[in-house]
Amino acid sequence: MSGESGIWFDPGLCLIGGAWVAPKGGEGLDLVNPSDGNRLARIARGGAADIDAAVAAAQAARDGDWGRMTALERGRVLTRIGQLVLERADDLARLEALDVGKPLSQARADAVALARYCELYGGAADKVMGETIPYLDGYTVYTLREPHGVTGHIVPWNYPMQIIGRSVGAALAMGNACVLKPAEEACLTALAFAHIAVEAGLPAGALNVVPGLGAEAGAALSGHPEVEHPSFTGSVATGALVQQAAGRNVVPVTLELGGKSPQLVFEDADLDAALPFLVNAGCQNAGQTCSASSRILVQRGVYDVVRERMAAAYAELTVGPALEDLRVGPLISARQKEIVEGYLARGSDLAVAGQGMIVDHAPEAGAYVRPALFADVPPDHPLAREEIFGPVQVLIPFETEEEAVAIANGTDYGLVASIWSRDGARQMRLARQLHAGQVFINNYGAGGGVELPFGGVGRSGHGREKGFEALYGFSQLKTVAAYHG
Repeated sequence: MSGESGIWFDPGLCLIGGAWVAPKGGEGLDLVNPSDGNRLARIARGGAADIDAAVAAAQAARDGDWGRMTALERGRVLTRIGQLVLERADDLARLEALDVGKPLSQARADAVALARYCELYGGAADKVMGETIPYLDGYTVYTLREPHGVTGHIVPWNYPMQIIGRSVGAALAMGNACVLKPAEEACLTALAFAHIAVEAGLPAGALNVVPGLGAEAGAALSGHPEVEHPSFTGSVATGALVQQAAGRNVVPVTLELGGKSPQLVFEDADLDAALPFLVNAGCQNAGQTCSASSRILVQRGVYDVVRERMAAAYAELTVGPALEDLRVGPLISARQKEIVEGYLARGSDLAVAGQGMIVDHAPEAGAYVRPALFADVPPDHPLAREEIFGPVQVLIPFETEEEAVAIANGTDYGLVASIWSRDGARQMRLARQLHAGQVFINNYGAGGGVELPFGGVGRSGHGREKGFEALYGFSQLKTVAAYHG
């Protein structure tokens, strides 16, 4: 298939055991282009029977060609996948922009990141070591890192390529066989990645992809008795259901959930360096990022300056169709637009410090909202406590370091935080005191940080993705104690 959409494959099929097959129920789901509200494609509506078949195929791969591969060979396959992803980055970016609504340059950065994950885990596959343990006389004791077996991956719609890379890439590197359930709102790049993986020589069944509804295919995958490690990225409510389902099978689960991440700006901060991070970290991908910085905490001495400069930056934010590559694209759907507009209405009692603009020619049916910056927001206001998942940021003033920490830690979430200060002692103190899985000092996001362990505390989830920690999470430790006298 081809044409204006750029889809070069049949999106209505599932990948199971190396073959592209129709869902057993024969049903499909429409994908909608969030830039104009038009139908983009029709995907498979996989269900429990398709998940059963995919898990069986993964088990066969684990016990067959894939399971017999050495770590070096697995790494070479992943590296080849990464090379093909990089060669087709422009095609993948177009699919992601149309499917998710993110500006084209942001989508291309995601394709490059997917390639980088494949490179990282391809190179790391044969470098995950066990250890020897000094023990009693006459014993040699050592540990092995082994795959769980079949892993399940439920991937959200906001960053499909990146999350496939950090989740599926790490699981494959450790020798697991994977079943992937992409989000029903945006799964084109997941399917494209599967085509690329097959072309690169990934053995049949090592990766299986079953699109479908979360309540059907997703629920079947997370609670499947033969899935030995589910991994989920998404909402807190759904994450709790995934954990309950996994708990019934007594298997570990990785959860990366929501966030309400703060940036703390102190009076001694370099505001010229901080400003781009303050704005971009809240508006990238239209704010639809678990690690988005939706709270900007600013010390009183520089509060007015930061407010004025951020308001000016907001006035320059333009919102429009994804392929026009403006600063901000549409939200994923009309439903998400309704949710964000509901939060904006709840902020009617607050002062709006700055807003972006939707271009005049933006299609009326597109899921567009104007980015909004609210000032002088009380820390207990819903806009300061609840995850909005849209281009909305709040400014919260503080007086002292202790107050800043209390406000920053005053939500149920703990995914990311940032400290803007030239005071080295303060940087070290607060890095320890902030409840977050990642803390950035005088930056935010560290350029994507493929190598940096990522995950949350509190209602932001548990387990770590990215870097070597992801490899440890997708493996289990075996201890071997040999007595030789």
